[in-house]
Amino acid sequence: MAALVLGIETSCDETGVGLVRDGRLLGDALASSVDEHARFGGIIPEIASRAHLEAMVPTLDRALAQADVTLAEVDAVAVTAGPGLVGPLTVGTAAAKALALALDRPLYGVNHIIAHAVVDTLVHGPFDDRVLALVVSGGHASLLLVDDTVRVTELGSTLDDAPGEAFDKVGRLLGLPYPGGPHIDRLAREGNREAIRFPRGLTAPKDQAEHAFNFSFSGLKTAVARWVEARQDAGQPLPLADVAASFSAAVADVLTAKAVAACQAHDVGTLVVGGGFSANSQLRDLAAERCAQAGIELRIPPIRLCTDNGAMIAALGAAVVARDLPPSPPDFGVDSTLPLTHTVQAAATA
Repeated sequence: MAALVLGIETSCDETGVGLVRDGRLLGDALASSVDEHARFGGIIPEIASRAHLEAMVPTLDRALAQADVTLAEVDAVAVTAGPGLVGPLTVGTAAAKALALALDRPLYGVNHIIAHAVVDTLVHGPFDDRVLALVVSGGHASLLLVDDTVRVTELGSTLDDAPGEAFDKVGRLLGLPYPGGPHIDRLAREGNREAIRFPRGLTAPKDQAEHAFNFSFSGLKTAVARWVEARQDAGQPLPLADVAASFSAAVADVLTAKAVAACQAHDVGTLVVGGGFSANSQLRDLAAERCAQAGIELRIPPIRLCTDNGAMIAALGAAVVARDLPPSPPDFGVDSTLPLTHTVQAAATA
């Protein structure tokens, strides 16, 4: 029988526990502290860490009950080792280490970003030998070549703001509640995406040699701010829906154009989109349209598996176990900037 893998996710403000066996998600429980951060307009690491401490055991119990298994049946433990916030990561790894030690099971500290892509295997089945993944979230925007599910080559990433960060900042600019992403997405559905032509970062011909697959959204964010300020200074009404739609269109345009171009450049027939920002409706619609035009298979997990969760960590852990990768040593450390060359954390960090 395939290994039963327990996954724990605590990289930011969600406490997630998942259980996976043989490509099937058996249990998936989540607790979020996002409401506790809303009044601050962003994540407060100390608040998130305390919330993880309080939620860990109840969330673990709910996942086990949903899967109808006991801890004694778990064959391996996987946990997010990075990237993420150091305090929250430390809470999760401490819990995982305690469980692995008590159960005498192997422990795998795995990469959060890679897990955002691999979670799709729980929905749409195993990956081909090579796929391309676009992982977009509050803190990341990465284009990845994924070989044999667990080996990753980074083709490009954001040079400044990630999409989710840009949405939160524009959301504050427009007077919307935190987090900005869902509110801007709802507004955008009512607006005209062609009303304002906001810039597309790193898409000019001069950028192609060095930044063909990299992203930049800080200039876009600044352009939105200047446009809004100009309207306000002129005493003109602010068309919130049109601003939201035009801003969202600019982000989705860049992300999908570069993802499809990367697939074509590397002769890859499948694009996997993951991460919390993949919930954005314009991104999903435009990715579907452009992949269909290019003859590329598009795979996007359901929204509940795109945001941070324990299922994605268990999925990557199960893939690692199936390929007999060595477990992490007991003293492995968390790494807030864990590189994508590290699918599994192999040693303590300095």
